Amino acid sequence: INLADLEAAIRNALPVSHLEIKDQSSGCGESYAIVLVSDAFEGKNTLARHRFVNDLLKAQIARMHAFSQ
Repeated sequence: INLADLEAAIRNALPVSHLEIKDQSSGCGESYAIVLVSDAFEGKNTLARHRFVNDLLKAQIARMHAFSQ
């Protein structure tokens, strides 16, 4: 998966206030770390936020070796 596709999937699914995506795999697209701030997370605890993002990016995460948020 490439960074642009990952960013598009996130931005198309929810309102984004801040987004940082770092490819931690030396450019091969197998490991990403993200920092995501969104109003969609309001009222959700950390675990609920992580589950929300994992569900949102289920197809993309399945093609990665590692994903952290």
